[in-house]
Amino acid sequence: MGNTVNWGPMLNAYPDSLGASLGGAVNFLRRSEVHDAFSSFYILPSLFHSDLDRGFSIIDYGINGEIAEEKDLEALRTMGISLKLDFILNHLSVQSPQFQDLLKNGERSQYRDFFIDWNRFWQGHGTMTEEGYLQPDAKLIGNMFFRKPGLPLLLVEFSDGTKKPYWNTFYQQIDVDEAGKKHYLGQMDLNIKSLQVQKFYRQTLETLASYGADIVRLDAFAYAPKEVGARNFLNVPGTWELLQQITEMAEPYGITLLPEIHASYEEGIYRAIAQKGYLVYDFFLPGLILDAFEEGSAEMLVQWANEVIESEMRTVNMLGCHDGIPLLDLQGLLPEERIQALIQKLVMRGGFVKDLHGAKNVYYQVNATYYSALGEDDKKLVLARAIQLFMPGKPQVWYLDLFAGKNDYAAMERAGTGGHKEINRTNLSEWEVEKRLQMPVVQKQLQLLRLRAGCKAFHPEAEILAKAEGSKLFFCWRYAGQEARLEADLQSCSFRVVIEEPAEKRELFVIDG
Repeated sequence: MGNTVNWGPMLNAYPDSLGASLGGAVNFLRRSEVHDAFSSFYILPSLFHSDLDRGFSIIDYGINGEIAEEKDLEALRTMGISLKLDFILNHLSVQSPQFQDLLKNGERSQYRDFFIDWNRFWQGHGTMTEEGYLQPDAKLIGNMFFRKPGLPLLLVEFSDGTKKPYWNTFYQQIDVDEAGKKHYLGQMDLNIKSLQVQKFYRQTLETLASYGADIVRLDAFAYAPKEVGARNFLNVPGTWELLQQITEMAEPYGITLLPEIHASYEEGIYRAIAQKGYLVYDFFLPGLILDAFEEGSAEMLVQWANEVIESEMRTVNMLGCHDGIPLLDLQGLLPEERIQALIQKLVMRGGFVKDLHGAKNVYYQVNATYYSALGEDDKKLVLARAIQLFMPGKPQVWYLDLFAGKNDYAAMERAGTGGHKEINRTNLSEWEVEKRLQMPVVQKQLQLLRLRAGCKAFHPEAEILAKAEGSKLFFCWRYAGQEARLEADLQSCSFRVVIEEPAEKRELFVIDG
């Protein structure tokens, strides 16, 4: 699973989030106010050649020269900044060399089994339609989860004019030029049983390691294993078998894998991932902190903290991120009426809920900045950051949260249909970064981050204590004779952080918020 995780705070951004290119982010991390606050950087996959979904439709894993250069990655390595990078297991872009070769050469292509030929997959298990694709038998797809209306396929036209459907779980787009020629964009699902795909997986892990990745986030991994009659999401044992294969491929490079999956607490998938030795994405914390403020109670938040502590789960936690604020995940942890009340509160504060193809009960996130979700309250944002930094795990910090970013409705409008996620992806110029660094809400967060990065009490083997009494919250980390404490009140949003060496009766640092 890798054992080289750097447990210090991790910045999270697109390559061009803090300036026009990755060079702007490098300059940001070099600043005197920032350089000792972060030890890791999660760079989102627009770092690579891609065409859709702001990076998650990969053409290839080469560096996107329009917004990043190899020298930027070298600069990060020189600064001692380790990287977290994405590996999208389930799909590649239509524009990938592999799919383009398939379109050109058809059955003669060396990549003819690289992607999933829909009709070949369902052969003998469905009825051919007039459009030329097999409609699977209803009993075989009854328990499948589709991310868009209709079947997850894209009917593509080959150079000889023939058409074939290919499995396409996520985004797709078809444009027709003036000459009537079709141009496809889409994320085409990979055939994980193909020897060519397995070779591609190995090469990709080698490439990511060469860039400096010590954590690799496995995006959409739970959709990749597919069998006739099985679920198309987290099928068992296929999902665990795939993870084991990727683990063995990653081991020579010392890479730690972070499987990314949204599922409700009551399903217990996070526990299965932890028990198999993987890092767990803590998608519960963002909603639990918001709920704690709304309820004026730290009880559920501390209940979750103690589960993490007692199970020795290794987590990566966060407040906001490039997607949205996860709330489906809280089912089974919070009462359903509290989840619904939280959603309504966030929507009242300008958040956006996208229901998956019209079904109101399959939401899984609210799109909003975390600052706007908190009612754009500086004291709440700083306290939320303090709570995150005292939670067990590796803290991941979305750049726009650090800068108290507000919901960006203009960006949503510019993005058009399906652009709801742009509400929380505002690119900041270096001038804007400079200006916002003067804001007290930013300076206080950086002060806390420097403390989290530099205090020896925050050690992965530290003894951690978490307690709650009504609105009062208490965390304590102890390691190597040093103690770090957080005492907070969720109603007044006041808090105190104390770093001391009890045996020496020395108080080293105090922050009042």
